[in-house]
Amino acid sequence: MGSATTQALAATTAALDAASGVDLDVARELFAAARAVGDSSQLSGALADSAAPVTARRKVVADVFGPAVKPTTVSLLTTAVEQRWSSAGDLVDAIEELAIRAAAVATPTADLDEELFRFSRTIAGNPELELALGSRVGDAAAKRALVETLLSGRANDATTLIASSLVQQPRERRIRQLLSRATRIVADQRGRKVATVYSAAPISDAQSTRLAAALSQRYGASVSLNTVVDPTVIGGLRVQIADDVIDASVSSRLADVRQRLAG
Repeated sequence: MGSATTQALAATTAALDAASGVDLDVARELFAAARAVGDSSQLSGALADSAAPVTARRKVVADVFGPAVKPTTVSLLTTAVEQRWSSAGDLVDAIEELAIRAAAVATPTADLDEELFRFSRTIAGNPELELALGSRVGDAAAKRALVETLLSGRANDATTLIASSLVQQPRERRIRQLLSRATRIVADQRGRKVATVYSAAPISDAQSTRLAAALSQRYGASVSLNTVVDPTVIGGLRVQIADDVIDASVSSRLADVRQRLAG
């Protein structure tokens, strides 16, 4: 991610935090806008061209999206195109991120990150489902309908919106990668981090509480845990938070011993 995009993302996130009237309709409209911009190289180029006057980019937003979406959505899209992005693809990613954050804002008490994680694990355990949702040649509407059917009655409307929207425009990204990114974005919007904990057997509530407290102290933010039972861990734990991996598993120690013996 370029420095221009980093600064632009900070500006769009701040605009969302200051916005009023953010509901699931706004999130839905932002997802639709991300698809529209991502599907049109002409539109994405016009909106992400930092050499073009800001007034011209604002007018494109007003002309293309203004008549069809809420004023809050127009305002957020306008803020996005006013920024300088490292690439047109970064602008599309940013609008998608705004949509995910808007869904989190609209449903402050829903366990979106946990539900997204559970859905990701369901996909991980079903190769046929992963292929159906991740195929580049699959029909977008059919993928959306499949996700909506799978999550009906099992997840919050915001979770269903996020997952069903992401599968419609994967842009060369794996579906589990998309869901993991969405989980991190939701957590960040709510001021916390997400740790994925791999263990050979389920960990107790007491262990979860102690581990979450230790990680929260280490990272200076509230940390929620998603646990995965993985027999290859053998014993101990492997914890991943974003790009950080804390590996205290027996399998890791055995591998280290084998490496030292071989060296």
